[in-house]
Amino acid sequence: MLKLGGTLLAAATIAMTAGLAHAETRVTYKSAKTSSSYYQMGVQIAEAIKAGTDGNIIVTVEESQGSVQNVMEVRGRGADYVFTTPPALVGLAQAGKGAFEGKTSPKFADIRALFPIPSLSMHFVVSKASGITDFAGMEGKSILLGKGTFGASEGEKYLKLFGLEGKINLSQVELSNAVPALKNGQIDGFVTSGSYPAPNVVEAAASTDVTILSLSDEQIAATKRAKLVIPAGTYAGQDADVSTTSLPVVAYATAAMDDATAYELTKTFWEQKAKMTETAPWWKGVTKELMGNITTKLHPGAVKYYKEAGFELSESQM
Repeated sequence: MLKLGGTLLAAATIAMTAGLAHAETRVTYKSAKTSSSYYQMGVQIAEAIKAGTDGNIIVTVEESQGSVQNVMEVRGRGADYVFTTPPALVGLAQAGKGAFEGKTSPKFADIRALFPIPSLSMHFVVSKASGITDFAGMEGKSILLGKGTFGASEGEKYLKLFGLEGKINLSQVELSNAVPALKNGQIDGFVTSGSYPAPNVVEAAASTDVTILSLSDEQIAATKRAKLVIPAGTYAGQDADVSTTSLPVVAYATAAMDDATAYELTKTFWEQKAKMTETAPWWKGVTKELMGNITTKLHPGAVKYYKEAGFELSESQM
């Protein structure tokens, strides 16, 4: 009986250990609209994390209305929440400024960075039929900026900078409907932000003759953003380089996430990045140099990986 009991106990212990070894950790990844490149990146990250952890971490990608919403949701989310946003928005949230004025929360102080993802690239897409060839040409035209997205707020800023505020007809169509609206002539153009090649711009260029407006060096300097060049041939009919602006984007969690999960997410992301690059060229732009764009504290679990991998971190990141 003792032998049998011991055998049963050993069997039960093995079963429990196996169950723990294969226990799933579930994470929610809040990205952007389903039509955006950032949503596709989220799906790619989810697949990479699942493959790289043998299914021990399952990432569910959620659609979002934009980066501001992603940060706002920190107030009601738990330890399983991962989201993307430009570092500048985290700074504004923690300072209670801009879109976060009067909406502060102690939880904003707990935001912790994991890893950088491809930078936001501004795209000003207009139909060739509109006759628009530069920013001044948008005067009197119907342009879609979208609502609640970084691209919308950035687009509004550029219209002011370039003397177009109140001089264009702002379409109230949702950004998700921009491509059919452009194709049907309901709008003359739309503004979107996403790493190139952006899916909605690819779709627009494939179905309609479009022009992607290029900014002059003077205009780029006025935006106080970094210059980015979209190479000729990135989109159908694009026979010249397009100069535009970019803004860094980072994947964040909060201090509520356990160190082990943050470590595995960060480690697996970097280890799987080369494989993701094989099918999506925007991952080529993610290098160690982008770590310098992270202006907030890293999650302790992420710090552990970066130290092991020989990354140089600043004091403010630790």
